[in-house]
Amino acid sequence: MNQKPLVVVTHWIHPEVAEYLSEHCRLLQNDTRETLPRKELFVRLAQADATMMFMPDWVDRELLDHAPKLKVIGAALKGFDNYDVEAITERGVWLTNVPDLLTVPTAELTIGLMLSLGRNFRQGDQTVMGGKFHGWRPALYGTGVQGATVGIIGLGRLGQAVLERLQGWGARLMGHDVQPLAPSRAAELRVEQTGLDELLQQSDFVLLVTPLTGGTRHLLNAGKLSLMKPGSFLVNTGRGSCVDEAAVATALSQDRLGGYAADVFEFEDWVLPGRPQGVGKDLLDPELRTHFTPHLGSAVERVRLQIAMEAAENIVEALQGSKPHGAVNSPS
Repeated sequence: MNQKPLVVVTHWIHPEVAEYLSEHCRLLQNDTRETLPRKELFVRLAQADATMMFMPDWVDRELLDHAPKLKVIGAALKGFDNYDVEAITERGVWLTNVPDLLTVPTAELTIGLMLSLGRNFRQGDQTVMGGKFHGWRPALYGTGVQGATVGIIGLGRLGQAVLERLQGWGARLMGHDVQPLAPSRAAELRVEQTGLDELLQQSDFVLLVTPLTGGTRHLLNAGKLSLMKPGSFLVNTGRGSCVDEAAVATALSQDRLGGYAADVFEFEDWVLPGRPQGVGKDLLDPELRTHFTPHLGSAVERVRLQIAMEAAENIVEALQGSKPHGAVNSPS
């Protein structure tokens, strides 16, 4: 009897997903909530026919050298900039992703972070939790969305989902992308498409929702940040390295930037040379007006189950000899 193919799952998954995979494969799971040491991952991949991977994983030629039997990488994520697609394709391995399910929850979080910055949620919570709230005072006045200008950098699926959810908020909506929306779609979303500099100069809130590419690393550097309106707010839920975090910390400390919120950080972009090893200390200064979340964009229970299940379905399709529906590449 032929042995079922072996699938290495690098992070915890819901029991329903494990049960589905077990019908078709043998599983070698990481049942903890922590990321495996890379050397341990190499050992596990030695006999693997497939692997389900997540945001903390990165695939380069070194990893592929330790996985000679690999046929498919089912990535339970949307952005695959940590995966060397060229090297994966050269080895004849499928790479799949889940492009749609993360969009809506990340759009919701983006708006939540915008509201938190503008309305001083973190500072208000600290006031109450610190025992300093003794009734209403004329303090912590912030910036609301109604009547403000909100600029969205990146008009792909995520940017459009943010725009859809901001309809009716009474804000002026501006957008920028190297691939502009069709005029009919822009009209539907009531967004003014403009150049990046103009958007930065006019926006009270700048929402950065771009993927990480060769052209977007440090897209918002010191020079671009200097164009932003004094006291305006920046939210990053795209990729950490799309901003220069050191430049953001400087702009905050000099009161040129009103606040910064992020769900993503430069150190997470594992494949980039010279990346930081953690969130910079300057950015973590408690005196700065910031609000950070630990990559919670898609952290909705129901959604994460769906994401892992779709990644599992891609794996099974590839192992059964079919083109997986979430294929990113076309290996020979």
